Amino acid sequence: MAAKILLIALLALASSHAIMASDPSQLQDFCVADNKSNVFVNGLVCKNMMDVKAEDFFFGGLNPGNPSAKLGSVVNLVNVDKIPGLNTLGISLARIDFAPFGLNPPHIHPRGTEILTVLEGELYVGFVTSNINGVGNKLFTKVLKKGDVFVFPQGLIHFQFNKGHANAVAIAGLSSQNPGVITIANAVFGSKPPISDDVLAKAFQVDQKTVDWLQAHVGYNSSYETYIDILMAAKILLLVLLALASSHAIMASDPSQLQDFCVADKDSKVLVNGFVCKNPMDVKAEDFFASGLDMPGNTNKLGSNVTAVNINKIAGLNTLGISLARIDFAPFGLNPPHTHPRATEILTVLEGELYVGFVTSNINGGGNKLFTKILKKGDVFVFPEGLIHFQMNKGHTNAVAIAALSSQNPGVVTIANAVFGSRPPISDDVLAKAFQVDKKTVDWLQAQFWMDNNN
Repeated sequence: MAAKILLIALLALASSHAIMASDPSQLQDFCVADNKSNVFVNGLVCKNMMDVKAEDFFFGGLNPGNPSAKLGSVVNLVNVDKIPGLNTLGISLARIDFAPFGLNPPHIHPRGTEILTVLEGELYVGFVTSNINGVGNKLFTKVLKKGDVFVFPQGLIHFQFNKGHANAVAIAGLSSQNPGVITIANAVFGSKPPISDDVLAKAFQVDQKTVDWLQAHVGYNSSYETYIDILMAAKILLLVLLALASSHAIMASDPSQLQDFCVADKDSKVLVNGFVCKNPMDVKAEDFFASGLDMPGNTNKLGSNVTAVNINKIAGLNTLGISLARIDFAPFGLNPPHTHPRATEILTVLEGELYVGFVTSNINGGGNKLFTKILKKGDVFVFPEGLIHFQMNKGHTNAVAIAALSSQNPGVVTIANAVFGSRPPISDDVLAKAFQVDKKTVDWLQAQFWMDNNN
């Protein structure tokens, strides 16, 4: 997070026109949410400033919660739904209470990085990286005592577990007014309607009976008290509105370009968010070029292959906020449930027919909603940033798709791999409780060979 703040400061010095934020940037002192307005924007419409009161910036209920019997934790989230003054300020807060051996199960915040400190007790915490070439999914863990602080990067699977015999309490700040939460077990096995058992059986390498049993037992049991999802389409609308309101407001997940291009200097030993620029005098056409995307990839055990063309293959993509991928499917091949922590994906089918879908983050009172569609040649579909999604070829012939992603390095978190194939493995105590199965089942799943279809 510190690197992000440093980069923003440097860019502000370089150009007063560059403002970067995941949430809509504020264009005034505050924009208190008008919860009575019927106008839909990305975030919430502003209340008349003359009607704003101190209470709009206040919440008085961050009291101890009652941990759920099943998971042993409860999260009291104070976001823009509880403090309307948080609108456009890009921050929220949460209190997490843990019973002895209570778990805040593996989950993702699609729109926020989390920084957490322990107030009472001791917590075992960790996060899993997105898929790393040659490494897989690396698990970073730490035992936190009172006063310790830990950061969970945006979009990555993470958890907190109280391994002690006493209660534990933590406070977390999140870098969004509405960070969202996707509880992995609920989203994968408890979506409404359910994800096809063909998809899940192949993704987790189990039989359909096991999938059916999990779907019948996991269901919706979120430890989060409050969450409302905002439609992705509204983000585009607000970008247009802000562009009209102020030419100084530019928002991007990737660092914005301040010149025609900033070709990555892969030989530099300087570490920044992204890559240092090559001397413009040394740039060549080849820095913007890659070949081979016309060649079918070799499908694997899952029956799919993703050939990504990102910053690692085209140095000229640095700061341009875009990348491309070709996805090849064998008959009945699957690109398994996964997330892109840093990008929205827009996909079109070149050959064949695909069954695709994505699952929302946890919706208050509604669980995780599944949106699916059958795509034919020429059809286009969008998968919003950070949400779990998949594509499956349900036909008897090969299928091919091309996808563009809104980041030079969108990352990919293959859910089954990250949860059951991390190195070192996530504790079987954590997974057994999160998925409501016995430790033998967890140990068996962790012993499987988890296939990666990304190249």
